[in-house]
Amino acid sequence: MNDIRLDKFLSENTDYSRSLIAKMIDNELILVNNMLAKVSYKVKENDEIEILGDLNVEQNIEPVKMNLDIIFEDEHLMVINKPSGLVVHPGSGNYDNTLVNGLLYYTKNLSDINSNIRPGIVHRLDKDTSGLMIVAKTNKAHELLAEGFKNKTIKREYIALIDGVFKHNKAIIDAPIGRDPKNRQRMTVINENSKDAITNLTVLKRFKEHTLINLLLETGRTHQIRVHLNYIGYPVHNDPLYGVNSKNTTDFAQFLHSYKLEFIHPITNEPLQFEIPLPEIMEETIAKLEL
Repeated sequence: MNDIRLDKFLSENTDYSRSLIAKMIDNELILVNNMLAKVSYKVKENDEIEILGDLNVEQNIEPVKMNLDIIFEDEHLMVINKPSGLVVHPGSGNYDNTLVNGLLYYTKNLSDINSNIRPGIVHRLDKDTSGLMIVAKTNKAHELLAEGFKNKTIKREYIALIDGVFKHNKAIIDAPIGRDPKNRQRMTVINENSKDAITNLTVLKRFKEHTLINLLLETGRTHQIRVHLNYIGYPVHNDPLYGVNSKNTTDFAQFLHSYKLEFIHPITNEPLQFEIPLPEIMEETIAKLEL
């Protein structure tokens, strides 16, 4: 794999032609390990490649006034509590109502080493996952934070309500994840063209038909928690994509919350730790399960 150019690799593993891939790379629509790359880049094992959109993407992203829940901010970075239902960055026809639109309205000081539709975005949460996210305000902070995610020095913990009663107190889900060949919107546990993925699970409380769990990630694959929990037969409650057994008893989508974030500040080297409570609707749903 190390000798395959990025444009050739993508043309062989997507529905795009090699010439179109080259144009998308020129238009900053393809990232490798959260960074822009050239068509001549040689793909390496465990590279994270992300296609942000096609050539129809509107390049001028408009600022939109938004009530951002900022947990921490200095001149280098921000930590934000993202609500469920908010898409992180523009794409797939949504260019006006994303976290990036809100960030651009709030400040012009955002890193720009990624594509211009992802200013400040070092990592992301799924649309319907709520909780803590880091936003980079400078390129230096962005580069060091990206390195921290790659080297697994940034600790992220989640809480989820899952369907079913999980019998074990702890579990390690070690199953490779790749794009579902039958549905490109989904990821799945497969062996071919997949990447290592490890999720640590700890039971917090059991209910009659559900379980409240803590999740600690060792890797950061797309949809990792949701795919792994669905794979073992305990999908995230109300997950619209993987939770086939969800009863959808509320308008709130997947009950998955990034509640804890711990890392070393990339510039000041100060240890930082943030912890936030569950969204109100999750609290209310869990309280009803206890009755």
